[in-house]
Amino acid sequence: MVVLRSVVFLLLQSILTVIFAFFALLTFPFPLFTRYRVITGWNRAVVWLARWVCGIRYQVLGMENLPAVPAIVMAKHQSAWETIALPILLPPMAVVLKRELLRIPFFGWGMAMLAPIAINRGDGRAALKQIAEQGKQRLADGLGVLIFPEGTRVVSGQVGKYGIGGAWLATHAGSLVVPVAHNAGELWSKNAFLKRPGLITVSIGPVIDPAGMKPDALNQRVQSWIESEMTHLPRYAQASAKQ
Repeated sequence: MVVLRSVVFLLLQSILTVIFAFFALLTFPFPLFTRYRVITGWNRAVVWLARWVCGIRYQVLGMENLPAVPAIVMAKHQSAWETIALPILLPPMAVVLKRELLRIPFFGWGMAMLAPIAINRGDGRAALKQIAEQGKQRLADGLGVLIFPEGTRVVSGQVGKYGIGGAWLATHAGSLVVPVAHNAGELWSKNAFLKRPGLITVSIGPVIDPAGMKPDALNQRVQSWIESEMTHLPRYAQASAKQ
């Protein structure tokens, strides 16, 4: 059943991606927040499919920790699920991503309409400058900034190297930071075709004020909270695999 569900999910997701890509292009004349509401309809549809086709449910803890002003969200990166779900679980966000993603047919077209910060990960210094400059502008425009400091998806149970970009932006923009942990990789793991049923837990941590902090110290504080919180999140993949 897991294989069949995963096949059906992939087919339906592909169809939705093509359809929403054309809707995304039609939103070009509209303001950014209008485009955001329309285009993230794809995110909602895919999360809905993940639930009703693959049995992937979710719960969110700590919503009360989200500040009333645009902030920088630094999240664990294990899966494609969080890249799809977080933009609809959080206030409108500009996502920091590798620029190659915008070249993907259909999917990349939609992403390009959401004012992402598309960086060249091969040029660290230029990427850091771009994150700082464009991140400040997105925050001034009323968007939060969503960044996955590990840069690439890591296998559940492992810890990637936390890049400095999000902390650098926070300390230079004076913007609040919100750490986010989750266990999506337990059910929708890195580069895996199979999606297993179960419950994903997203945990939103207390706001961190970067005032007076150096980027390295802030980055370490974010990593410490996320990785500590990861040890408290349930392991659902093993149980759901037996269903």
